[in-house]
Amino acid sequence: MDVPEPVLSPEDSAEDIYEHAPVGHLSTRPDGLIVKVNTTLLRWLGRTRAELVGNRRFADLLPVGDRIYHETHLSPLLLMHGEVNGIAVQVRTADGTRLPVLLTATVKADADGAPLLIRITLFDARERRAYEEELLRARKAADSERDRVQWLATTLQSTLLPPVLAAPPGAEVAAHYHHASADEVGGDFYDLFPLTEHRWGLFLGDVCGKGAEAAAITSLTRYTLRAAAVYDTDCAAVLTNLNTVLNQEEGGSLARFCTVIFGLLTPEGDGYAVTLASGGHPPALLLRADGTVDYLPTPGGQLIGVLSRVTITTVTVHLGPGDTLLLYTDGLTEAHTGRDRERYEEVALLTFAAGLAPSTAPAVVDAVRRLLADFGAGLEDDAAVLAISVPAAPAPPG
Repeated sequence: MDVPEPVLSPEDSAEDIYEHAPVGHLSTRPDGLIVKVNTTLLRWLGRTRAELVGNRRFADLLPVGDRIYHETHLSPLLLMHGEVNGIAVQVRTADGTRLPVLLTATVKADADGAPLLIRITLFDARERRAYEEELLRARKAADSERDRVQWLATTLQSTLLPPVLAAPPGAEVAAHYHHASADEVGGDFYDLFPLTEHRWGLFLGDVCGKGAEAAAITSLTRYTLRAAAVYDTDCAAVLTNLNTVLNQEEGGSLARFCTVIFGLLTPEGDGYAVTLASGGHPPALLLRADGTVDYLPTPGGQLIGVLSRVTITTVTVHLGPGDTLLLYTDGLTEAHTGRDRERYEEVALLTFAAGLAPSTAPAVVDAVRRLLADFGAGLEDDAAVLAISVPAAPAPPG
């Protein structure tokens, strides 16, 4: 007996399936401007179609930390590979709450391969996050031979960080490294070193992954930066050199890329001129002697080691008496806080730093050290900080 083919009702049309799918859908132009969004996502966000379509970029829906990650990591990888899958981010709703989602995106290109449209699907990840947290707790409970592994990890880590940071004349420096896991070698690194009598180099970064192979890449990165800085006074060129080296290295199961911020210090007047170049790294913080605090963004800086050619931008500032420059890795701003385990993020760090300014490098690093300790189990990744300051001028007598 022949079974008649079902007839789709208007409620089962392709458009209705798109609009009321159990996942959020949206489409954007290559520049990120939203051109289409389904009803499901509008309901999640508490937004209207008119608010988003033609008026907002996808990055506008993200908190500050995820926005930086999108612009420096996610968007370049998407345009390079044509798709990304299962990326964990958060989106902001109309009332300010944050919804954890898993993002999958594909690029629709024309016949010549130029991107025409980006299609994004978002999956509600609230239950998944609770499941992953439970798995993490179970894994920690099952760890064995902790003392032996911790000793091995500590010994290896100590070879990847400078034992002492020597301050440039007339400046103060301080650094701190927080290990999120006692039995794994982290990928964060930093250094400050003299290049000539009147020029100093500094860097801070984060290699992808953990363990012995990540340690090998960390070591390669540190020594490449030191060597490149000796022969080149252009910060962008130093990072370009590192990108070339990491692209030439082959073998191993770990992706060879990192985020890094590199800088040069030269005497200038009553302090130092500081030039910074960023390869996909969070922006540095400048705490001024007058109590103001600002980020020093280097927009467009890309991950080092992913693309054969990278765009690197630089920023130069004067570090005068009473000023402090703070560099940090994203373990600090990606820590989870409170009962809802929200990310700490750059806005909170800016507020925290504003409560310290004006300050000194040792005082700022000590305050960050206490902050990291307060995060407790919410600090799930390694975190490194490096600060340099010029002592404030003594007050006039009388």
